[in-house]
Amino acid sequence: MTVRLTTCIASLIFLVPSIGWSQSHTAQEESNRQAVLAFYEKGLNQKDADAALQFVGPRYVQHNPGAQDGPEGFRKFIAFLREKFPQSHSEIKASFVDGDTVILHVHAVREPGTRGNAIIDIFKLEQGKIVEHWDAVQPIPEKSANDNTMF
Repeated sequence: MTVRLTTCIASLIFLVPSIGWSQSHTAQEESNRQAVLAFYEKGLNQKDADAALQFVGPRYVQHNPGAQDGPEGFRKFIAFLREKFPQSHSEIKASFVDGDTVILHVHAVREPGTRGNAIIDIFKLEQGKIVEHWDAVQPIPEKSANDNTMF
């Protein structure tokens, strides 16, 4: 898994600038991508934990140290968003799939009018269900040392 994860991250770094990149994927890979996209929309944007959890397997391992494992940990996170940031929205800028791994490049804004965060979310699936999650979150700064965007 470590080699595959490293390969996926390296691919993401080189491919993000070319959003138009396309590759032929298997039906299972595309199904995995669609499951993650639906999970994200139902959970993070609609804040409907139960609808999102239909895309999660019998175990859900969370690698973000601020989040708990399992469905109850996810429900708590969505309840937190619903209570503290009801207008939060996450826009998926790019998605990548390699076998049982799906990677999202996301612009997440918790409060309208703020710059938000650039997020890389990595999901591992088994039998079409999400079973593990990693993320890296980077605040979007007011000023940048270059003229490039984070997306």
